Amino acid sequence: MQPLTNRAKVLEVKPLSFMERLYLPAILKGMAITFRHMFQKKATVQYPEEKRPFSPTFRGLHVLNRDEEGRERCTACGLCAVACPAEAITMEAAERQKGEEHLYREEKYAAKYEINMLRCIFCGLCEEACPKDAIYLSETFAPANYTRKGFIYGKPDLLIPDPVNEPQAFAEAQGRIGERKAQAGPTS
Repeated sequence: MQPLTNRAKVLEVKPLSFMERLYLPAILKGMAITFRHMFQKKATVQYPEEKRPFSPTFRGLHVLNRDEEGRERCTACGLCAVACPAEAITMEAAERQKGEEHLYREEKYAAKYEINMLRCIFCGLCEEACPKDAIYLSETFAPANYTRKGFIYGKPDLLIPDPVNEPQAFAEAQGRIGERKAQAGPTS
């Protein structure tokens, strides 16, 4: 049989020397590496006592935002669902009734809003597509769950706390997103 290339080399198998047969130099070298690492700073973060800092571009769980009066910003336009490459967002629109002006900003609102976190790729395109600043990706991890239904978040799971009734929880939920928006300046 003819070789395909002329790069083939014949290997020489040399017998081990006396020091190589003892394996002592290799063991001492390995022990020196281990001893050196004992005095270096550990890379492990002791979660949940310690929390690692997030990158400014970190994208976590989705949050449906409210305005300063506590009304939902989402108008069920569907742009976030259309922009989602994984088709993880589903919604149903409804008309605002008389007396619900304190709940919804616009005449239309999302009666049903669901995000399937098993499909979501956390790309942030839904956040960019939203004209009303209604959805953003927070700095919260997706929690573990044992069932598929536990990863489908509905509107009650996604809505940020009411700023009028729960100002402290609202401020915590906004986190650095609110700071970034304040630095970016006013938007329409």
